[in-house]
Formats: sequence, C-alpha cells, structure tokens
Amino acid sequence: MSGAAHGAVPDPAPGARYPIRDSVLTKNKLYRSGDLAPSECPEREVKANHVASAKRYLTSVLNCLNTSWGAHLEQAGLPFAKARVAFSVKPRRFCGHVWSKSAAAQYCGRERRFLVKLDDTVLEDPSDLVLFLIAAHEYGHHIQTVTGMERAFDYHPYKGKRELGEQIRRNELQAECLAGVFIGSVWDSLDRTEEDWEYLLELTRRNGDERYDTNHGKGRTIATWLDRGFRAASPAVCNTWTVPPSRVR
Repeated sequence: MSGAAHGAVPDPAPGARYPIRDSVLTKNKLYRSGDLAPSECPEREVKANHVASAKRYLTSVLNCLNTSWGAHLEQAGLPFAKARVAFSVKPRRFCGHVWSKSAAAQYCGRERRFLVKLDDTVLEDPSDLVLFLIAAHEYGHHIQTVTGMERAFDYHPYKGKRELGEQIRRNELQAECLAGVFIGSVWDSLDRTEEDWEYLLELTRRNGDERYDTNHGKGRTIATWLDRGFRAASPAVCNTWTVPPSRVR
C-alpha cells in the first residue's frame, strides 16, 4: 500500500450494555472536525538498545504530532495545547501513581506530558513502528484531554467493576484509534510498506488483555480500532463511546 485509504468507514450499530450519556464523550466536536490533513513525519534513525537515538526518534514524532493535531484542532475551533514527553529507563512513579508493570508509556493529563519507559523490551528491535505507535497512542490521550473527553471519562459514574472496566476499554481503544488516524495521515511520508503495517497489527493482536490483563481490550479488538483509524485518517471513526459492548471487549 502506498498510503492509507482515507475513505469513509461505516459506523458500528449503536447500543451498549452500559450506555454513556455524557455528550462530551458521545457527541464531541472532534468527531465532526474532518480528516486529519496529510503531512510529513519521516522517521529518524533509531538503533537497537540505544536510549539516546530512541529519545531523538520519539521527540521527532512528538513534534509531528503537535504540529499536525495542533493545526487540525485550531481549524476546527477546538482548544489545543502542546504535549511534552519524558523518558525513563526503569519503572518509577509518574503522575502520582505507581508504574503499571506492563506499561511501555503513560500519559498524565494534568501535566500534559507522557513518560516512555525505554527498557530492553522496547529497544530490543526498534525497527517495527512500535515506538511510533507508543507516541501516537499517548498523544491520543492528550487529544482526549484537550477536547474535554478525558475529564468527562474521569467523572462519568459507574455502578460496579464490570461497568468501570468497559469505560476504561472505551477510553483506551479511542486513544488507539486516534493513534491510527495520525499514522494514516503521515503514512505516505514514511519509508514503509504494507507488510510493515500488517506486522504492527499482528504485534498488537498478540499484546492485548489475553497476555497482559491491562483492561485495554483483547488484542484483536485493539488492532481493529487501530486499523480503523488508520484507514479513515479521521477522528470521525473513533467514537468508541456509543458502540455495542462487543466492539470494546
């Protein structure tokens, strides 16, 4: 594939076991903001097990994210602030919380910053677009923050562990879809092939809740939302708050 197909993707059928009633989540202006304009974000060289080159790589991707999403939100009349990135080579407290054992990165809304853990697992083979996806996913949470969705999610009521779990998955899968939107918008500027994208989807399918139990969704579900955003390159397809529970398991 020479680039992402930016055609319309049909929305799933409405309905949910625990319906979300906050319009900030279900009818956010972001969904009507149009396609993310194609832009360039050529990848910098990153070496295996080399922290400094990984930092430069991720900082470059973040610059692209700030530029692309900033222009998009400004044109749509939505608020925007740049995100920042920090790095660590081992787990540590971040945003007032103990580091999740399986997390490669975490976003902090109040700091508008995400922290990437550059350990041996992440850096063993950095040629597979995983670092690119990590930055794009955490930036998806940043988009949720600046558009008010993260706050709405934080304060949305729930009646039990199962309902909360579903809300968490809706939030995480939306960030994954928004990551796909960005990657799709810059795909033509990457020196990548269809096989590179399919391999990233396969890695995603292998790293869902079946393996890590992080309540982000099953691997195939995460990959579906990532690919959905990539194919459309539009946040219009990333409304995870109104789809049936079967689409967010």
